Amino acid sequence: MRGAQRALCLLLVASASLAALYLHLWAPKGPPSVDLRRPSPERLPPPLPPPARSYPHVPFRLKEEVMELLPRNGCSCEAEAEAGLALPLRRRLFGPGPGGLDFASAFAPGERPRQLRLREREYRNYRNRVQTPADRLLIVPANSPLEYPAQGVEVRPLQTVLVPGLSLQAPARNRYQVNLTASLGTLAVAAEVEGVVLRGEGQPHLSLAAAHLDHLNRQLQFVTYTNTQFHPDTADIVQFSTDGHSAAFAIRIRHPPTPRLYGPGTAGDSDSDRYNISALVTVATKTFLRYDKLRGLIASIRRFYPSVTIVVADDSQRPEPLSGPHLEHYLMPFGKGWFAGRNLAVSQVTTKYVLWVDDDFIFTPRTRLEKLVDVLERTSLDLVGGAVREITGYTTTYRQRLSVRGGGAGGDCLRTRPGFHHRLAGFPACVVTDGVVNFFLARTDKVRQVGFDPRLRRVAHLEFFIDGLGVLHVGSCEDVVVDHASKLALPWRRSEGERQYNRYRYPAARDDSLRLKQRLFFFKNRFKCMAGD
Repeated sequence: MRGAQRALCLLLVASASLAALYLHLWAPKGPPSVDLRRPSPERLPPPLPPPARSYPHVPFRLKEEVMELLPRNGCSCEAEAEAGLALPLRRRLFGPGPGGLDFASAFAPGERPRQLRLREREYRNYRNRVQTPADRLLIVPANSPLEYPAQGVEVRPLQTVLVPGLSLQAPARNRYQVNLTASLGTLAVAAEVEGVVLRGEGQPHLSLAAAHLDHLNRQLQFVTYTNTQFHPDTADIVQFSTDGHSAAFAIRIRHPPTPRLYGPGTAGDSDSDRYNISALVTVATKTFLRYDKLRGLIASIRRFYPSVTIVVADDSQRPEPLSGPHLEHYLMPFGKGWFAGRNLAVSQVTTKYVLWVDDDFIFTPRTRLEKLVDVLERTSLDLVGGAVREITGYTTTYRQRLSVRGGGAGGDCLRTRPGFHHRLAGFPACVVTDGVVNFFLARTDKVRQVGFDPRLRRVAHLEFFIDGLGVLHVGSCEDVVVDHASKLALPWRRSEGERQYNRYRYPAARDDSLRLKQRLFFFKNRFKCMAGD
């Protein structure tokens, strides 16, 4: 009896072990892991070789005036003649000096090599993170019999798309064959054509062969690509080849950006109806100690736009209460700073557009927000500035052209120039530029995308537009004007609040604000130096 029980126990243990093994082998496996810590070399096309035909026997003459325009491995910020009224503001923002600013000078000599090493390490990580195979240069061979899509093929992650435009245009022969190879997905066909031999369906490598060219080309019209390795925004470089010829094309893999739509903000259903500014625009400002100026701004806004929402970010030491309809007052830690206040104010905006103003501006009949809204509604611009009129009658738009020259391992060179790039068609008083004055209307989502660096507490403005290069499309209209409250006052007639404000707003020469600004340019933006006209 004991022997029978022992045998039964052994049988049960063996059965359980076999069942566990079966479940392990046949249980559905999850998707394979993908290493996102660094770019996978096998997924990127190899570096391009030097030109196969260099023509050393053909003489040439370099044109210096054109060579000067081409990017180089280095750059410099040489001094140039500085233009008139732009000079004092540039010196206030970026520090004194007749010529270029060397941002490395913001660090002690013994600290500079370490900062350079750290910066280059972060820059390499940044490039690895944001670059995709779609950024690589692809050269199409001459007289290739292969036809393929040069651009425009896009698929959502882990989904399938037909690959349009594939064909072979080859002279008559007994047999025709083409090969397709992907790296982030698989290739298949949506239909089978008689007389075409397929190898590798559902795999990264697909081979198609036929005795008749028309049959092969008809089959190529049904080729599909399925992404199998998830990434929200990348590209797969597909190799396409036939006897003696090869080419490559990109398939963009991404989730299309999710739209963030706002109501039309018009009085009626037609685009031509008058704009409802209260539904489209929120006025945002940052205040510090100057409640008399702020109340003047609010009163002037209410005169022309009684129901528009006003958002105030306040980092005063002893905040004063602000009340009224359509007014939101947000308190911050004392002295938190200029750009931190901008971030807070913009974060509370729920309308399509945000109008940024300083707390000492005054709206007048020339402050027609409808004109700025019309520009953004009818163009591709993201931000449009107006003009600020001083008590002296002088009006400024502070239009700035920003450019960056590549500088190799030492960092890039930033250059600022007053002016604009071109006129804006359909709007005679408007131009396209890169930076504008502190009075602008912008698409709320684009401002949040760029953001304001909260480390810049006391002196900052143009840094927002520098961070926005490549993101913001900026315009400026000189016919929409806001007044600037007078700052002219005798020292003994200034209030204690005004004197305290000036001590914070205008740092002394020994203050570290400008040095911090230069360090951010050096490390965060990877600039070596800056020059301005």
